[in-house]
This record gives sequence, structure tokens and C-alpha cells, in this order.
Amino acid sequence: MRHPFVQLDVFASRPGDGNPLAVVLAAETLDESAMQAIARWTRLPETTFVLPPSTPEASYRLRIFSPRREVPFAGHPSIGSAHAVLDAGLATPREGVLVQECAVGLLPIRVHGQGRERRLAVRAPRARVLETGRADDPRLAPALSGMALGRLPPVLMDGGRRWWLAELRDEATLRALTPPWADIAALAADTEAMGLCVFARCTGGEHDLAVRAFVGQPAQVEDAASGAANATLAAWLHEAGALPRADGAYVVSQGREVGHDARLYLQVDAEGEVWSGGQVQTVVRGDLDW
Repeated sequence: MRHPFVQLDVFASRPGDGNPLAVVLAAETLDESAMQAIARWTRLPETTFVLPPSTPEASYRLRIFSPRREVPFAGHPSIGSAHAVLDAGLATPREGVLVQECAVGLLPIRVHGQGRERRLAVRAPRARVLETGRADDPRLAPALSGMALGRLPPVLMDGGRRWWLAELRDEATLRALTPPWADIAALAADTEAMGLCVFARCTGGEHDLAVRAFVGQPAQVEDAASGAANATLAAWLHEAGALPRADGAYVVSQGREVGHDARLYLQVDAEGEVWSGGQVQTVVRGDLDW
């Protein structure tokens, strides 16, 4: 059967700046093995499959697959899929909000604007601190060796996916960093984490933070733009009383070191909920014949 198919660039104001995503619409005739095979074939960070909702509270249901496995939640697939659903006319926002049904439950997605200028933001699952890092921790020290750290301690956070977070001294330090991949992979395996996400504060520019996210397992790759990692980071900054702006809203630059230039818009609201979002560009439209 043929399925409507789009390929998107997420967290991008123009094609090529963000994180690529494949979306298969009207995927109800595909079983789990076919979904995994398609995700393996696209060779993109994630491929999503849009399904009818199983509850009237949801606008649609979503399954998210990396090339290796199903993923319960991820930021850029959620934002990109919502954009695809709107463009296809499969759902209509209620009071400016879509509700995505996925493995972690029902997640609201705010919708502002239309088309290429549309900005979406998903309310990320609540994140929590699992562990605060110590300088003498034999699991953590090799991955941070030689890095000029900032004032906040490294932490292991769980926000649907586990990330180690570490503040670096400044943006120049972050941009110049060569990640110690073997040590990051070992840290990820030892702590059942995705890897290491480093960040630095920025002044006088269009963004408030610069972020780099190093995935240690199952593959070793730098993420071009990670909504989930940034949402987890926002939760940590909120808990530590260290958000870049007093109103809880700020802008992140990510991906320059891997040839992208993504912009992510984060907000921590009055209830402490984290919203992670940005713009999406549709690059490919067609049909999947599988």
C-alpha cells in the first residue's frame, strides 16, 4: 500500500539547518516490524508513524522509531510530526493546542502561526535528577577530562531519556571541544544514559545558550538538534535556579559543529512545565510504497 510520506527539517528557519525527520502518515496498516524496517531504511535519526488516536482527548497517535528501536518520546519527532499532521489536515488545534498520544502518554503541543513560519512547542515529560556528579567518579571523570567546567555540577537527568548534563565555562570552550567518544560511550553504557549534553551561557547574540549533545549509545554521534535533551536541561536549570532569563523563556543554538544551525525555543512556565519547540521546514513530499 502507498502511504503519504514527508521528510522534514526540524528546529530550522530554513532547510538544512535543523534535524531531519521522516514522517509516514496514515500508517495504521503497518505493523511494528514494518515500522522498524522503514526506520532502518530511511537511516535518519528518527522516523515517525501517525495513527488514529485511541482516546478522544488526543488529536492523533504517534509511534517513534530510531533505526535500531522504538523510542517512547523525543522532541524533534514530536514537533515535526505535529507540523506534518497540520499540513495534511489530519487534525485541528483546539484553542491553539494539539494533543499527541505516544508511549509516555498525552502531550500537548502549542501551535503558533502557519506554514514555514509556524512555531510549535511540546510539553516535555517531567524530568528529575537521578544523580549529581562527583569529580572523583571513575565513570564520569574520563568523559569530562580536560573540559573547563562552569559553575553548576554535572548531573544525570531522566526526562524520558537519560542524559548527563555538564556546564562548560563559555561558548568558545564549547565550540572548540573535541568529544572523547570512547569515554562518553562508556559513561552512557555504565549509567544507561543517552550520553553527555554540554552547554554554555552566551551573551550579546541571538541565543542564550549553546548546546552540544553527544550520543554515546547505541551509536556515537553528535545530535544536530535535540528537543528532549534541551527540555531535560531546561528542567535542571529551573531546579537549580539558573535559567538564562527571569521569565523562563530562552533560545538555544545547536548543531553548528556538525554543519547545521538549529534554533530551539525553550520555556519553563509558572507550573514548572518545560515546553520545547521551534520551526519546521517541509523538504520532501510524496508516497511511501512499502
